[in-house]
Amino acid sequence: MKTFKPLVHGVLITAALAATVVAPPSAAATAEAAAPATALVFDKNPKAPGDSRLLVYRNGKLHAAFRAGSGYGSQGTNDCAVGKGWIPNGNWRIKLKDTRYNGRLIKGYAVWLENMPCSTKRATRTEMFIHSEMNRDGSRGKTEARRWDGASDYRSNGCVKLNPTDIAKMFRLLNRIGWPTHLRVTA
Repeated sequence: MKTFKPLVHGVLITAALAATVVAPPSAAATAEAAAPATALVFDKNPKAPGDSRLLVYRNGKLHAAFRAGSGYGSQGTNDCAVGKGWIPNGNWRIKLKDTRYNGRLIKGYAVWLENMPCSTKRATRTEMFIHSEMNRDGSRGKTEARRWDGASDYRSNGCVKLNPTDIAKMFRLLNRIGWPTHLRVTA
């Protein structure tokens, strides 16, 4: 125990300081505190990239699973094939989420992800989103790029793509339970 005697306004004060011993937290408590309350996971399906799953977890419990796709063509599972291959594995920071996004190619519901290098580091994947095919207001468009026609529309240039109904459901759910800061991509 240490004693010090500072002068406060000319009055001598004596204070005792005792060292406090705090037990370290358990491993489970540390893991729970470090884990985000809401997690968004894209689980790639190597056998059928257009039949992958976008999963929403809250406190470790699965809340929703949506069919999603990423990539297309013969380069569909090559994460370094810019404009063709699927999204690389990793933790993608969410930069923006918008229900009325107005990009050149992507309109309506969109989640914009950070740039990230592919698995071999030979290319950086940019302009990556979670999105669908729709008009800016969420309605069905007249052109193929704005009109969801079916299973073939799960193909993308690398983005994670959901059908319009599912992306709207995902936004409503995450607005209610809380948005994660990252999308985790696994295969």
